[in-house]
Amino acid sequence: MKIDYSNVHGEVRKELERESQHHIEKLGRLLKKYPQDSVHLHGRLEKSARKSEYELSLNLILPTGTLHATGTGSDARASAKMAFTEIEAQVKKHQQKLRKDYVWKRKREGVALKAYEVSAT
Repeated sequence: MKIDYSNVHGEVRKELERESQHHIEKLGRLLKKYPQDSVHLHGRLEKSARKSEYELSLNLILPTGTLHATGTGSDARASAKMAFTEIEAQVKKHQQKLRKDYVWKRKREGVALKAYEVSAT
C-alpha cells in the first residue's frame, strides 16, 4: 500500500503517523486481496484558521473504486482516528457490495413461521 500525506509538517506529522500506524495495519488486513502496489492512501491535514481544529481528509484508491473520508478533531490525532474509522467502515461496506452480500441475505424462518401460525388459527 502506498501512503502519502500532504500539508503535514513537523511535530504534527510524527503524531499523525504514530496514530495512523495501527489503522493502516488494519486496512492492510482488510485489503489483503488487492495487489499491494495497486492500493494508494492519500491523506491531507488542514488546520482551521478560526478554530483550533484539525481536519484530515483521506482518499483510498482501490482497483475497484475510490473511497473518501474526513475526520475533524481538536488535534491531529483525534481527526486521524475519526477519518480512519470512517474509511474502515466504507471499505467493509464496499467489499460487501463486491461480494454481493445483499443477494445472499437469508430471511429468518421464525418470523415467517409465526405469521403463518397466526393466519392459520
